[in-house]
Amino acid sequence: MIPRDEAELADILRAASEPISVRGNGTKLGMLRPVQAAATLSTSALTGITLSAPKELVLSARAGTPLAEIEAEAARNGQHIIAEPPDFSALLGTIGPQIIGPQTIGPQTIGGVTATNLSGPRRVAWGAMRDHVMGVRAVNGAGEIIRAGGRVLKNVTGLDICKLLTGSHGTLAVMTEITIKVLPAPERRATVALMGLDPKQAVAALSAALGSPYSVSGAAHLPAAMAARIPALAWLGGAVTLARIEDFALSVAYRSGRLRADLAGFGVAEILDDGASRAAWAAIRDAAPLVGEPGCVWRISVRPSAGPAVAATLEAAFGAAWFMDWGGGLVWAAGPADEAAHAAVADAARASGGTWMLLRGPEPLRAAVAVVPPEAPALAAIARRVKAAFDPRGILNPGRIHAGL
Repeated sequence: MIPRDEAELADILRAASEPISVRGNGTKLGMLRPVQAAATLSTSALTGITLSAPKELVLSARAGTPLAEIEAEAARNGQHIIAEPPDFSALLGTIGPQIIGPQTIGPQTIGGVTATNLSGPRRVAWGAMRDHVMGVRAVNGAGEIIRAGGRVLKNVTGLDICKLLTGSHGTLAVMTEITIKVLPAPERRATVALMGLDPKQAVAALSAALGSPYSVSGAAHLPAAMAARIPALAWLGGAVTLARIEDFALSVAYRSGRLRADLAGFGVAEILDDGASRAAWAAIRDAAPLVGEPGCVWRISVRPSAGPAVAATLEAAFGAAWFMDWGGGLVWAAGPADEAAHAAVADAARASGGTWMLLRGPEPLRAAVAVVPPEAPALAAIARRVKAAFDPRGILNPGRIHAGL
């Protein structure tokens, strides 16, 4: 089912009697649990930018609009999407156009990025995708059209349904239009690269960088094997620890020089120019170093100081390939597609007081295990009530995040 407009989508959902698999262009089909549904509904025909207001720093588009189209519109106005959303098509093997079973895969959409709350390296400084969603239009499981938020920065309209739907993976409602806040794009980027640090030293250096007055917008550490897979970093040799600065050209030159001087106690540093910085951070954003790794890929979110211990635990448990983003607070790990490795990830995250997501894995494994941590009983009860309020018949992406919900 591919509705041509919001009204047709509402009619489809009002008439539905069986579970429906909801998607945009299908680039994220390999994430989380597989949905068992009698029909598939795609928002791929709901396309087009509906508002571009550069002076107000606002952009609206229908849910099926390719993200690249929105990024291009923002760039024409000298602006960019703040959350730096990643593209996991290569990681998940869903690079379009292609056909997987009955489903055609295309470029990722603004609806898909919003529904999954995907954020890139800039999250460490500027927040997650949900922090920049100002308004949504959606259709709930009863076929009712929902409008939430607005198109102005100073907006206090209604409940914060925008944040609720962002990251809900299509389990509460089908978004038809999203309004996001944008900001002026940086004129220049530079990255201070420290070589040869071990993970603990790297996190200490990144903490110092993030705590500096130089407005660091990206902070990552890649072991030698991972750095070697990024052409913009391979020439440095060995492990690489990166701190990015983005702004006006003169400001970036001054601040990156000062940051390199301030971090001199951690070791030898190079400054990557704008082109190398763009390439390196795009690869980190999209988890490119793990694309060729077989098996599963996990995202583990912990306090930055715990990142090195989590990485070491998983390396010892199953030889994990890994790297760290968000100053050490996000550990990317790849390993065997089996329940033992998955349990090791869950245990390591739990021991560090963190959380995790099975981002990529074979469908039988994703159907058999919890792909995100189980919620506490009180939170689970709230989640069930929210699901019942938005989707009383339980037809939208059932079981996508948690089994039975």
